[in-house]
Amino acid sequence: MNCIIVDDEPLAREGILLLLQGIPDVVVLGSFNSAKKAKDFINDNPVDLIFLDVEMPGINGLTFATSLPKETLVIFITAYSEYALESYEADAIDYLVKPVERERLERAIAKAFFYHGLLGKKGITESIESDFMLIKAERRYHKIFFNDILYIQGLKDYVVIFTERNKIITAMNLKTVSNHLETRLFVRVSKSYLVNINHIDSFDIHTIYIKSAEIPIGEVFKKAFLEIYLGKNLSDKI
Repeated sequence: MNCIIVDDEPLAREGILLLLQGIPDVVVLGSFNSAKKAKDFINDNPVDLIFLDVEMPGINGLTFATSLPKETLVIFITAYSEYALESYEADAIDYLVKPVERERLERAIAKAFFYHGLLGKKGITESIESDFMLIKAERRYHKIFFNDILYIQGLKDYVVIFTERNKIITAMNLKTVSNHLETRLFVRVSKSYLVNINHIDSFDIHTIYIKSAEIPIGEVFKKAFLEIYLGKNLSDKI
């Protein structure tokens, strides 16, 4: 996987580079101190993954992330934890807070490899019926019943559909999917996620837990989620 590092601090760039040494199949093509220089490089070179700081002079990392090609993935590495939710709404794969431990970085990279693999196997939505959707991917048709969907993640111009057995990516945005799903079963919990309320294992005021997934709750969507999941009387007490 071809990668670049974008951070305005020289020591931070060097630190990330040292952590990446020895990680299989990660090739660092360059290191840049500004989004503008990184953008110029990406225009002429294919980049699969960017390790990106948030607060930088000129164009900040969040703005830069929204301008990237849909095939380019982002892992934010920053000193500021408060941008975590915004980072996922910019379609980031992961969000790491400095100082970064190698094990945590390796987990983030594993996620990037997973999504990179999915992007190479993009499906096409053939139809959406009353209780299932039909997606063609890798020369096969997949019939996905809505009841079996754990959650759906928006990723750039695609959605990733997670069931217990499959993870399928298809060329469609999250709003389009949401318009076709039964509102009593699914609820939008952020700009990037729809969850099936029947598969929620637990939640707190910031995060929903489904199996091993931790799904952030956006402030704009929190009230509606609580009312749908708990009912108005209970939601008012949280």
